[in-house]
Amino acid sequence: VQLQASGGGLVQPGGSLRLSCVASGSVNDIYAWNWYRQVPGDQRDLIALISGGSTWYADSVKGRFTISRDSAKNTVYLQMSTLKPEDTATYFCNVNRRTGSQYTTQWGQGTQVTVSS
Repeated sequence: VQLQASGGGLVQPGGSLRLSCVASGSVNDIYAWNWYRQVPGDQRDLIALISGGSTWYADSVKGRFTISRDSAKNTVYLQMSTLKPEDTATYFCNVNRRTGSQYTTQWGQGTQVTVSS
């Protein structure tokens, strides 16, 4: 599986951005899609995931970010609203896959989000 993330950029506080993550290759064994973010010097933190019909959000983004999936396009989105300077980070798409009894994870490249006036 190859993951291509896009949609990052510079936005003012209070603004919105939508990140996209497109998967190609063996997508049928993906059972969870995840968004992480990381600032330099810190660990990479899980902020949202979608698996089947369920979603989960970190407290830091709950109520402001929405994760969704377009199965026909093999794409997951992260709609980010009411952005704050502390949302500035590199955002990474990640998927969890199950092939038989083997579980693997795959990372996409990061996309930079900068929230600043």
